[in-house]
Amino acid sequence: MAITEQDLREGRADRESIAWHALPVSHVLRRLGAGAEGLSGAEAARRLERYGPNALQVARPISPWKILLEQVKSLVVLLLFAAAAVALAIGDLLEAAAIVVVLVVNTAVGFWMEWRARLAMDALRRLQVHEAGALRDGKEERVDARSLVPGDVIVLESGAAIPADARVLSATELCINEAPLTGESLPVAKNPDAVVEENGEEVPLAERASMVYKGTLVTTGSARAVVVATGAATEIGHLSKLVQETEAGETPLERRLDSLGRRLVWLTLSVAALVTGLGLIRGEELWLMVETGIALAIAAVPEGLPVVATITLAVGVRRMARRQALVRRLTAVETLGSATVICTDKTGTLTAGEMTVTALAVGGKLLEVTGAGYEAVGEFRFDGAVVDPAEVVGADLALRIGALANRASVRKTYEGWAVMGDPTEAALLVLARKAGLRREDLKAEYPEVAELPFSSERQLMATFHRAPDGRNVVCIKGGPRRIVEESSNTLTDAGVVPLDDSARAALLDDNRGLAARGLRVLALAYRELGEGESPGPEAVHDLVFVGFAGIQDPPAEGVRETIARFHNAGVRTVMITGDQAVTAEAVGRDLGLLRDGDETVRGREMSSLSEAELSERVGRVAAFSRVSPEHKLRIVEALQDQGDIVGMLGDGVNDAAALKKADIGVAMGLRGTDVAKETADVVLQDDRFETIGVAVEHGRVIYDNIRKFIFYLFSCNLSEVATLLVTGLAGMPLPLLPLQILWLNLVTDVLPALALAMEPPEPDVMGRPPRDPKSAILSPWFLSSVVTFSLIITAATLGVFIWALEFEESELSHAVTLAFMTLALAQLFHVFNARSARPVVFGRRLFRNRWVWGALALTIGLQVATVYNPLLSRVLRTYSLSPQDWLVVLGASLMPLIIGQMLKPISMGSSRVRPVVTARASGH
Repeated sequence: MAITEQDLREGRADRESIAWHALPVSHVLRRLGAGAEGLSGAEAARRLERYGPNALQVARPISPWKILLEQVKSLVVLLLFAAAAVALAIGDLLEAAAIVVVLVVNTAVGFWMEWRARLAMDALRRLQVHEAGALRDGKEERVDARSLVPGDVIVLESGAAIPADARVLSATELCINEAPLTGESLPVAKNPDAVVEENGEEVPLAERASMVYKGTLVTTGSARAVVVATGAATEIGHLSKLVQETEAGETPLERRLDSLGRRLVWLTLSVAALVTGLGLIRGEELWLMVETGIALAIAAVPEGLPVVATITLAVGVRRMARRQALVRRLTAVETLGSATVICTDKTGTLTAGEMTVTALAVGGKLLEVTGAGYEAVGEFRFDGAVVDPAEVVGADLALRIGALANRASVRKTYEGWAVMGDPTEAALLVLARKAGLRREDLKAEYPEVAELPFSSERQLMATFHRAPDGRNVVCIKGGPRRIVEESSNTLTDAGVVPLDDSARAALLDDNRGLAARGLRVLALAYRELGEGESPGPEAVHDLVFVGFAGIQDPPAEGVRETIARFHNAGVRTVMITGDQAVTAEAVGRDLGLLRDGDETVRGREMSSLSEAELSERVGRVAAFSRVSPEHKLRIVEALQDQGDIVGMLGDGVNDAAALKKADIGVAMGLRGTDVAKETADVVLQDDRFETIGVAVEHGRVIYDNIRKFIFYLFSCNLSEVATLLVTGLAGMPLPLLPLQILWLNLVTDVLPALALAMEPPEPDVMGRPPRDPKSAILSPWFLSSVVTFSLIITAATLGVFIWALEFEESELSHAVTLAFMTLALAQLFHVFNARSARPVVFGRRLFRNRWVWGALALTIGLQVATVYNPLLSRVLRTYSLSPQDWLVVLGASLMPLIIGQMLKPISMGSSRVRPVVTARASGH
């Protein structure tokens, strides 16, 4: 029965109704209503009209207005808008204008950073293949790839991008690079044979050898295939829909700032109600007390908080950009520091993404080969010692065979190494170059006279060459079992010796040992042709076995060290890959990612797990293999359901949905697909996994610094409120004028707070567990620290104010000036208490942040100018101070700093909770 129009349109023809990979070719063609010679032009046009173009639906890019709205939806920002409106309503135009300026700066900085990061081309459009070879009216022609329809027969050649999902009809040495779609690190051989389901289980996408998929690439060979799905019905189309349907959540910082905003609302309302109520009890006028209460409430709100937070994040973005990490979402810069789990793809993320020969077994010796990727730099080692392969029996010959029986090419480009052909063959070329052997020179010495291409039936490839003495020799590489079976001799220290059954079994044991290390093993052999013997398949027998080459996609530089660093920091690393289980588990153990007691889960098992079962096991699993994009999404969601903050690293189309769902998505910038990069929050421009370790450290530093300046701003603002509140309750004159409070909030407080954004890391920033994802910024311990220090500052200020009024019998303006200067300088010196949980005044850390010293110098200069500059003195109503006054002010303003530095060692020794600057760390 042929498929229906609705089946094709809704994608059921490929994804649900029909397992095309499991059907014989004749059944596939019959169901599609097509033939091996393709469709006629008229029929293709009719189907195109019915089924639509072979194009992916692309989501609209985020508009500038939406980015702008995101900058002002924070509860803290909305609270400041309300404060500005109230200030305007009561006639305090200067206060209202100052708050509006702060909001404009905050919004502008946030908008510009995110808008600049999002100026990129649409990723899904770049996946489109513009032209394709297809059979129309029985003839091969180039057609617009968008015009392909189910039933079209497409022609595939080496280097071509697959334009649609298709069932293979015929193939010659066809290998497809499916890494962006499935995560498979090696090219996958394809053939027309149906792939039948076993035990009723669905065949994983990566194992459907009879199918080719849109967005993948032909590495070698040629084929004809019939299109079974186009546009949104393809696997790529399904993934794009999955990405669009996946909702990205708030970052931990956004949640914490919203929680902070809610607490600020209650704080300001409580202050206003308390002051108003107490004033009415004392018999003050209603409107006067309402106005005073509102003024105090506005004073309680740290106007500089949003702009300082935004600039701190922007500073973090710039720091990470210098380390090749492009942050596309401003608040995401802190999220990595909150991560409790880092989920990562394997191919091209944990591994270099460049096939490399790492082991060479010849003449009974196993040589380890150093170096990774296509750079011809490395050494040959035996038992840890460097050796010359020319002096190891069989090694030099094995390198020559690998280079001659080869159709790949490797060349250096501006963007890196470019490989044409099979990456495993490219690895053999690089191996030979490490020993100083170039294929061009070898072919000049041994000209090629014939070739026997690789086929799935033969499981080997052979090239025939004329030796300098005129004899013909065949160089062969292929599957270990096949080559061993065809070999009658082997090369040893004693020369060429016969190969008996026990020797063959020993060689196959060696092969299994290499394969158990996650290596792809190729066998290398040769044979000298007899007099008058012609090159051809019949000449491939009685071979001389030379050795095995073990090939892998090696760990990328710095990965082991970074995973160990994460472990020390209490951050789990979980590998999620579409690659084979044996390869994935071998890489995991090699990297130290799989440890004793860790579990692994394979794709088929993953499909059978319920959500409850997955949630119960996910915390113990360190590696998932042969997983689909839907599986990756489920894993991320299960970890989030357990309360983890999840970072996801990936580079393929198959990672996109998980990248979007994770709390922080990180894509590889060089090897990553455009879809992955456009979905991620952070893009690593150098593709180095260790950059993630740097980013996690920066994220923790940023959060620490945000807490430092929040602590600083809150204790400063609360000291102002407490000073006014105490004097009001005691019936004393107000020690601060409204404009003086505004000056303190917008000038004296903000510059030191900004300097705290530049504070260097704490010594143990990567030596402590991640903070509890549920912890709030204003934790009880944090609040108690804020209250303690604000009361110390208040006591110093009121002490000077009372001394001036009662003992010096100064004029009120003189006493107010003394209180104003004492409070301002006490807050400035208090910045050292906010810099670290440890004492900083008597250590080397005192001078490590030059921004603090610059902010202090500038702000103290401005503060002194409020007394001696006529204009500022008139506006702020300050009084000229004598040297004695300055000594009193200086002595009192230093008291909070001295007391704070003395308390730090005591608090560190009596509490396991890190004071002031870090949240309560959760065990992990």
